[in-house]
Amino acid sequence: MTHVPTVTLANGLPMPLLGFGVFQVPDPAECEQAVYDALIAGYRLIDTAAAYQNEEAVGSAIARSGIPRGELFITSKLWVQDTSYEAAKTAYQVSLDKLKLDYLDLYLIHQPYNDVYGAWRAFEELYNQGRVRAIGVSNQTSGRLVDLCLNNRISPMINQIELHPFHQQHTAVDVMREYGVQPEAWAPFAEGRQDLFTNAVLHKIGGQYGKTAAQVVLRWHIQRGVIAIPKSVHAERIRENFDIFDFELSDQDMEAIRALDEEKGLFVQHEDPQIVKQLNSWKIHN
Repeated sequence: MTHVPTVTLANGLPMPLLGFGVFQVPDPAECEQAVYDALIAGYRLIDTAAAYQNEEAVGSAIARSGIPRGELFITSKLWVQDTSYEAAKTAYQVSLDKLKLDYLDLYLIHQPYNDVYGAWRAFEELYNQGRVRAIGVSNQTSGRLVDLCLNNRISPMINQIELHPFHQQHTAVDVMREYGVQPEAWAPFAEGRQDLFTNAVLHKIGGQYGKTAAQVVLRWHIQRGVIAIPKSVHAERIRENFDIFDFELSDQDMEAIRALDEEKGLFVQHEDPQIVKQLNSWKIHN
């Protein structure tokens, strides 16, 4: 079995640099099969969220795999409606029950809205009680992240943000490094936008190693020290995305990919008032 390299979080916990995400896989049977296929392929980091409405399917795949719990690294996230002190504690237990687990390895505040500070107090308590092994945030801008680090007993250990070759977030990553926060990329393939999978630069680099553009992108993330959580529902693609540990990008390759950076996001603009309103109005059923 291929050993996935890990990164050490601020609290000393090792976390795999490559994982499997399940955003936009709402069908229970499809999600369970995809997660099962990923676990069999060798993935041990699985990333879900209350808002994805598929925690139960993820839990079923974990149970079906028979892989010892201690070998897994399971992440879930708290949605906006529950981002407050009391609601966060309740929502955590709901997620845990759906996943059929006794603890989470990582719990994230999904969006930078509602009572983030109140929720973070609950996160600190869950962490201190040993009910979650690491705590962090998602979609926090650099300024908000620094504020959280400066004004809490425990700083976020992860910030999961949009990060891919077209939006490389160099400044944001530098800030995270300064404060001991590990960067994690959602949409590591930019969901295929900007024709990423057929990009000439990525295709040419891959040709040197007998790899696809997608494999080059995942290797690029890992060599930057950024955790990546690609998603697929196709077993062959799931295995292909895992097959990135037998080659290494050169400095020249890394510079060529750096030149693809457009320095702007392709998805949710978290400071847009309409986006804030939209995400605050989206309620999930616990």
